Order: sequence, then C-alpha cells, then structure tokens
Amino acid sequence: MGITDRRLRQKEEVRQNIICTAWQMVMKDGWHALSIRKIADAIEYSVPVIYDHFENKEAILLEFSKEGFRILSAKIIEARDKFQDPAEQIRSMADAYWDFALNNLEHYQLMFGIGMACCEISKSMPEQENFRRLVSEPMEELAKKNQRGDVNICLKYHTFWSVMHGLISIKIVGNSAYDTELNKLVLDDAISGFIKNLS
Repeated sequence: MGITDRRLRQKEEVRQNIICTAWQMVMKDGWHALSIRKIADAIEYSVPVIYDHFENKEAILLEFSKEGFRILSAKIIEARDKFQDPAEQIRSMADAYWDFALNNLEHYQLMFGIGMACCEISKSMPEQENFRRLVSEPMEELAKKNQRGDVNICLKYHTFWSVMHGLISIKIVGNSAYDTELNKLVLDDAISGFIKNLS
C-alpha cells in the first residue's frame, strides 16, 4: 500500500471515528447536545481535525439524516415489493414508515425535526429525493390505474407525509400503549381514506 493510499485510509478511519462518536453522543444525550468540541474531546483530537472532515455540526447531522433516508428507503422498498397492487403498496409503505419512525427515533428527529422541503428543494439531498420518489410511485400508479389525470402527485405525497408525520409526532409526545394502539387505528383509517381519494 502506497503512502497516498495509507493517508486516504487513515483519513477515512478518522472520519468514521468522528461519525461513531457523534452517534453515541446523540443516542446518549440527544442530537441537540452534540458539539464539535465534545466530539473532539471524546476522541482526543483537536477541534481543527474535526473541521478537516466536517465543516460544522450541521454537516455531521446531515450525514445522519442521509443515513436515515437510506435506511427508510430500504424499508419502503421492502414493504412496497411485497405487493403488486399500488393501493396495497401504499398501505404497506405507511406501515413501514410508522415502524421505522418508532424504532429509529433519533434518525427520524434529525430527518424531519425542522420540516420537510418541497419536491423541488429536496433534490439537493439525493437520499430525500429518492424517498420522495419511492413513496410517490405507487400513488402515480394508482391514479393512472383509476384514470385520475386530475391528481397532483406532489400534493398527495405531502398529504401522505403530513398524515404520517403528524401521527408519529403525537406518538412521540405521548408514550402509553393506548396512544400507540389508537394512533395506529387512526393511521390505518387515514391511509384507507387517502387510497380511496386516489381511486
């Protein structure tokens, strides 16, 4: 291995160490408590070393957000591929989204905590755009199948996301088993109405 290869490998190892340490801090204290100084202290590097890899704390959070979208997209694909019918795909994807949010709270908060960009702006983060496309495709198929040329798919995507995000936010605030059961019933009812609206 040449000197250049060794340096690249070492640089990547430091980067991964920063990411791993930052994630441990997020899991322990929440993403709002993360700071470049704390990361540097934890891995015993100087602050400038962290800045060599990440411009600021937001750049680290962006990495976690992208990772969250990759994980969620994989789960959405798996849920979608269980069915051929677009209505069933939408229902299955809603369940996968729900499960992801409740089982990956830290990622979810980073991905959606500030709000979601519109369809055009989301193209600046390919992982988010990929997620939008995955969710929108069965909606387009269902509208086409039912000869609904009047349907604005971007609007329907945001409606879908708003329903999902709203119910998940309610669940995050309340923690009782009753809330989970009720929220899931509301989700199922909302998704059934959403699908019916595309028919």
